[in-house]
Amino acid sequence: MKGVTYTLLASMLLCGSMVYAQTPSVSTAVPQIFAPGVISGPAGEDSAAFSPDGKTVYFDRGAGQNQMILVSHQVNGQWSTPQIAPFSGQWLDHDPAMSPDGSFLVFTSNRPDRAGGKALDAVMPDGKISVGWGGHLWRVDRQGDGWGVPVRLPDAVNSSTRTYSPSIAADGSVYFQRPDTTPGVASPGFRLFRSAYRDGAYQAPVALKLGTPDSHELDPAIAPDESFIVFDANYADKRSPDHLYIAFREGDHWSTPVDLGDEVDKGGPWGAHLGPDHRSVYFSSPRSNKVSFPRTREQASQDRARMEAWDNGNDNIWFISLAPWLDARR
Repeated sequence: MKGVTYTLLASMLLCGSMVYAQTPSVSTAVPQIFAPGVISGPAGEDSAAFSPDGKTVYFDRGAGQNQMILVSHQVNGQWSTPQIAPFSGQWLDHDPAMSPDGSFLVFTSNRPDRAGGKALDAVMPDGKISVGWGGHLWRVDRQGDGWGVPVRLPDAVNSSTRTYSPSIAADGSVYFQRPDTTPGVASPGFRLFRSAYRDGAYQAPVALKLGTPDSHELDPAIAPDESFIVFDANYADKRSPDHLYIAFREGDHWSTPVDLGDEVDKGGPWGAHLGPDHRSVYFSSPRSNKVSFPRTREQASQDRARMEAWDNGNDNIWFISLAPWLDARR
């Protein structure tokens, strides 16, 4: 969640002279607000993780350390009032990610690694401690109509106290972000990693080669078949904190990341998650509707209602179709 990740960032990193293209034909894609006033509300929301049928969504909501994972169900075409997920609420939980088959969910939490411990702190590069802001990845399996007890992923994945933003491939492999401590890297900024899931075990993570070694990348959203990935980054040629990019798998490497465009990038988008169709992307942004002056009393009332419902400058969940980018690869 942005309140966790960006509170801990000392600086943004540059990525050298690489050029990150923007596809002209799709640069005008306009995001739509997701369930305004119900899921996208007056607090901050992110990480929309859908069940395979698209009728249930898990996401996190919060302000500062007051964060938790909520769940909402679609009934008669309307999203229900969100409730606290049965496995959340006791600790700072965020970044839910659903497995493509819906059998388990991985999320970030500051809950203690061992029962009876205290909330996980984040250890910064300079050794300073951010109390309670730590994050490890936890997995909770579906059990009938409910959920089991969350289980912490192994140390190979959770080697850093700043491990966030999971995304799950169809074979169970998990993508996530953590600081890059590779020898020779100028600053331990966040990078994206993949931990393969084989024979019922998570393997040693491998860093994704999307930019140059000093790139700064966050919040992966991996396609179930791992054919493409959407993520946010701050590359050298960009001034705003975040832009959304898509990259495609090409044999044993990733293509040059493609910027999703100026309309998408307004407000600094982040926290990408794929929709249930795997051809749309949901992300968070504080973007707001434009207010025009002078306005009538009726317009003022409408603006006030919208502000009180969701449009108040906090992060909300937005979405766009990825069809133009995906179809261009056929």
